[in-house]
Amino acid sequence: MTALLEVAGLEKSFGGLKVADTVSLSVETGVLHAVIGPNGAGKTTLINLISGLLSPDAGAIRFAGHDITALSMARRARLGLARSFQITAIVPGFTAQENAALAAQRHAGSSFRFFRAASSERALNERALAALDRVGLAARARVPAGALSHGEKRQLEIAIALAAAPRALLLDEPLAGAGPEESERLVQLLSGLKRGFAVLLIEHDMQAVFRLADTISVMVYGKVIAHGPPDAIRGDALVRAAYLGEDDIAVPA
Repeated sequence: MTALLEVAGLEKSFGGLKVADTVSLSVETGVLHAVIGPNGAGKTTLINLISGLLSPDAGAIRFAGHDITALSMARRARLGLARSFQITAIVPGFTAQENAALAAQRHAGSSFRFFRAASSERALNERALAALDRVGLAARARVPAGALSHGEKRQLEIAIALAAAPRALLLDEPLAGAGPEESERLVQLLSGLKRGFAVLLIEHDMQAVFRLADTISVMVYGKVIAHGPPDAIRGDALVRAAYLGEDDIAVPA
């Protein structure tokens, strides 16, 4: 199967610090590809490069058969590439539905106005509600986003991405700060979502990664040092020495 998202030889430096060193990977629809590594490994930089928030110094990014290396973040989003952020990027004073509808509006380019009657933008609101329902927040649609729990805010971030009608999801630590029950809810959500999307996931929760991932890439100092299915990564001596460690490798099969 041809990969929906392909990254080839990406490089990025800030001054003398190389944060992406000839990084290559690919993600197919229906696959969750996790990128793991210690803090400062270059994982968020990689997502920033793929999403268009940063421009690479070298290399290429292809999405759905298009070379998107030079495209803006907005144009990549219109092609179906959506992302969430490590720090929640919701509008606290808007309801959950309004946050998701704003994403739908940006994708559709409609004349949505939050304080007009919902019926005046029925299609946007229906898309927003469908996204909220998919992540388990339909009952919280009218709640201000700032009043949601931490885990619900993470669910809302994913709903916002879904409201933009994506084909691929770039998720930057969606479980960060979540408690055990919230984490389990998010793992179940991601497990269901990966069937319909190409998912690139950055996550520090190794239990979640090894439950969810079909493929794992390990980054250290901006470079991919290992790549493969979870079992291969679990037993890789180089990964143990460079990142996971003997204690941290005890993850579910």
